[in-house]
Amino acid sequence: MNPDSSARVSNTQQFIGNYWDIFGGLLFLGLTYLLHFSHLPMLSTLTSAIAIIFFSITVSEVAEILAERLGEPYGSYVLTFTAVAVEIILLFSIMLQSVNSPEAMETVKGGIISAVIVDMNVLLGLAVFIGGLSFTEQQHNEDTSSSYTTILYVASLSLLVPSILGHSNHSLEVVRSASYLIGGLLFLFYITILIFQTKTHTHFFKSTARSRMFRFKQRLAEDGEDEEHHHNYIFDKLSTSLNFFAIFILIALIGVLAEIFAHDGLMLFAEFGISAGLAGLTIAIISVSPEIFTAVKAAKNDQIQRVVNIAMGASTVSILLTVPALLILGYFSGVPLTLNFNPLEIGALIFTILLAWKTTDDGETNYFEGISHMMLFLSYAVIAGLY
Repeated sequence: MNPDSSARVSNTQQFIGNYWDIFGGLLFLGLTYLLHFSHLPMLSTLTSAIAIIFFSITVSEVAEILAERLGEPYGSYVLTFTAVAVEIILLFSIMLQSVNSPEAMETVKGGIISAVIVDMNVLLGLAVFIGGLSFTEQQHNEDTSSSYTTILYVASLSLLVPSILGHSNHSLEVVRSASYLIGGLLFLFYITILIFQTKTHTHFFKSTARSRMFRFKQRLAEDGEDEEHHHNYIFDKLSTSLNFFAIFILIALIGVLAEIFAHDGLMLFAEFGISAGLAGLTIAIISVSPEIFTAVKAAKNDQIQRVVNIAMGASTVSILLTVPALLILGYFSGVPLTLNFNPLEIGALIFTILLAWKTTDDGETNYFEGISHMMLFLSYAVIAGLY
């Protein structure tokens, strides 16, 4: 093969490697519409989920570019916020289906709790496990995990309030009022945490001097690998404002797909007798899957601080922002949400947070701690499917 042919092959491979997710998303978007209007809900649900994952990967890639430009903790905030935006769109689309399918609201509740369980057990667990196989131990700022686990513990206990009222024979109106009050408190808590994270205590969410991430960055800069890999990637060349606009367009496409996924997916779940808990887990995995890829890649590069920021940051926003957002959207759409979760969901949430506190409180992680989180997730998945 002559040099010109080799260069063309290399350029083609690089082009495919850069944009496979965008072309895949567009392809499955077209297939989804074709199958949806052909009244094939099983196939349209599958293709819409795949298209959402593809576009979410692109969102994650663009958000990662913005994260590198903005630095920590703002970078991880952008990554987690984009993931939660996809989660809110998916869950709200399913909420709208509750007018005709009352069981849809239980799927939404399962999705809220499952998002945290997937973030903390699948995302964090898988990344820590893979990172632990590559490096005996990985180090992060223990103040990060300490702060996040405290926030999550308090937030999960707050969710117990309407749940307790709902299981103690109080009227639906009382439970609904408590849900709105708790939603307001969670949002105020979120504002306080946002100030804490981005203004007064930013050092709590940055890598410490003992983190090997700095050595990785230095080695990467010396090799010039990062520059070569992204040299022709269009989003690297766009301005920050245009990248934010690109994320907005991609999330809008995800919103269109989410409507089809919600409509056809609920039909499919009902037809096959899939429980609300298992359906919620499925939705959570779809919305979190791009962040899982990002976290695994970071762990393999010994960037465990970023993994902790993404996993715990996304979990925090999933409760403190997703819940108030869904309450407001549901109120104005005529499909009010009540936060009366079942005991399994609340118990799994609290046990997940306790495990995360135990495995990250010393600022070091290893593969055993990663597999412990995955074991908890698999156990929850089994009982969620049979509950």
